[in-house]
Amino acid sequence: MSLSTVIVNARKAHTASVIFIHGLGDSGYGWKPVAEMLSPHLPHVKFVLPNAPEQPVTLNGGFRMPSWYDIRSLNKIASDEDEAGMNASMVKINQVIRAELDTGIPAERIVLGGFSQGGAMTLYTGLQTEYRLGGLVVLSGYLPVRERLMNRATDVSKRIPIFQGHGKIDEVVLYEYGQMTQEVLKKSGYNVEFNSYDYMGHSSSGEEIDDLKDFLQKSVPEN
Repeated sequence: MSLSTVIVNARKAHTASVIFIHGLGDSGYGWKPVAEMLSPHLPHVKFVLPNAPEQPVTLNGGFRMPSWYDIRSLNKIASDEDEAGMNASMVKINQVIRAELDTGIPAERIVLGGFSQGGAMTLYTGLQTEYRLGGLVVLSGYLPVRERLMNRATDVSKRIPIFQGHGKIDEVVLYEYGQMTQEVLKKSGYNVEFNSYDYMGHSSSGEEIDDLKDFLQKSVPEN
């Protein structure tokens, strides 16, 4: 089954798309205000905000909630991961990317991004992609199944610029995970713009969104 999506349409002729993946327990509507904030500065961009399916999440006592994959522990973030769940979500996210391609938007005019669990899915999908996307955006996220994912990374993915934003007082996805992510990516030849925010926890901020706006204007400029 394909994902339902929340859409913020381009204000002018649609020549680029940003697909943004929400975090655990959220929905596309959670990031709609941010898309609407960015839209006047990127009038040619259509924002596509997919909704995760509901599934049991071990971290939350097995309760069902919107989630891209099961999270078993935040303390073992790189050792006890639901790779089967990630694969299932990657298939669905790739369907969203293909839907934009089918409207005539070139791959290099599509940016894939996400927050927290959505940031992890952005890297999981984006590093294995066959498409030369316009950019990857990872907000308060981390690199999942690190060694196996880097072994499967495609050559074309190394030509995709990456924007990373992380709060220094993040209490959920620790700042050190963000640092580790950019170090591994840079060592593997990726072009990573790493932005840290002194007083930001596991959230976003006006400063981060402003930096993201600049990145998007560079990656998929109005034409």
